[in-house]
Amino acid sequence: MPLKGLNVLEFSGLAPLPFVGSVLADFGANVTMVQKKEIFGVSELLNCGKKSICLNLKRPEGIQIVEKLCMDSDILLEPYRPNVMEKLKLGPDVLMAKNPRLIYARLNGYGSYGKYSQKAGHDINYVALSGLLSLYGSKDKKPIPPVNFSEFAGGSLVCIMGILMAVIERFKSGKGQVVDANITEGIAYTGSWLMASQNSFIWGQPKGQNLLDGGMHFYNTYETKDGKWMAVGALEPAFYKEFIEGLGLNIDDMPQISDFESKKEIIAKLFKEKTREEWCKIFDSKDACVTPVLELDEVDQYSHSLGRNSFIRKDNIVLPVPAPKLSVTPGILRKNQPIPTYGQHTSEILESIGYSHAEIIELLKNETVFEEPKSKI
Repeated sequence: MPLKGLNVLEFSGLAPLPFVGSVLADFGANVTMVQKKEIFGVSELLNCGKKSICLNLKRPEGIQIVEKLCMDSDILLEPYRPNVMEKLKLGPDVLMAKNPRLIYARLNGYGSYGKYSQKAGHDINYVALSGLLSLYGSKDKKPIPPVNFSEFAGGSLVCIMGILMAVIERFKSGKGQVVDANITEGIAYTGSWLMASQNSFIWGQPKGQNLLDGGMHFYNTYETKDGKWMAVGALEPAFYKEFIEGLGLNIDDMPQISDFESKKEIIAKLFKEKTREEWCKIFDSKDACVTPVLELDEVDQYSHSLGRNSFIRKDNIVLPVPAPKLSVTPGILRKNQPIPTYGQHTSEILESIGYSHAEIIELLKNETVFEEPKSKI
């Protein structure tokens, strides 16, 4: 696996940062989570295949444990607002002085400085400040947030990109560096093409009336007879011709660039005359850029996905396999492994950095560390 041998220390937080650790683990990294004693939450669904040590960072002994863990770590992941780690005396200046090869990755909402840097936020706020939320939604309707894609695309994946670039650079310099990632700038960067193309023919009209945002009859979604949906992306003339013919219409009666709203009505009426399966049978034999809108609970059973083994199921939940697929060192999905309990590996991890059994017992007694009953001690 490509990241085998890399040791990652992950401080627990909301979903974007655990996803960073999850991807690194899928591709071979050893990920150890520093967790607080708290109730199980949805972010823990991203903790499969990781180890957990549960620490009280309000105690100096807890800080010392982190310092020792960092001596053998390649990458540190932290999700907090600016200066939280510095107040704990665990900032990059301190830890990288002890381990110059450490790559210190920070992922937060608004960045390490600026007007909003200390403010709370969620995906909808970050994509709003990026400018991209203004592009989402129907004609004359309010902006609709794209269900947390920003946190993972602009946050997690951009952070991973920074980490891997730092790993490559470390081969040359022998030194680590700080990866300062935030979701607001990350999703804006991911949307670079959308911003750069604003003066092109693609845009130029109000929201919901452009080429790629539902304004065109040939780039839209349509409901079928059975209440399901088909997605149409017939942008190029050759694909558009195939699309119109698949509908049983004459291309001469349906020119592509005119009367968009009236054509939407005609096409919508036609799609409701057949089920989604019937439309799939028609368009599977045509190069028309027409596909079914699959539900999450059926995507793994679709013929294309089955042929590529794109998904697995865990507890009847569909999960994607690691992407991209590498020909020699592919990733292995960790999400089909058990989720560790809080502090499940506390004793094991402490022993690995030199703590004796008696010292571990004392740390447990004075509540510097915690361990779930299932763990060994």
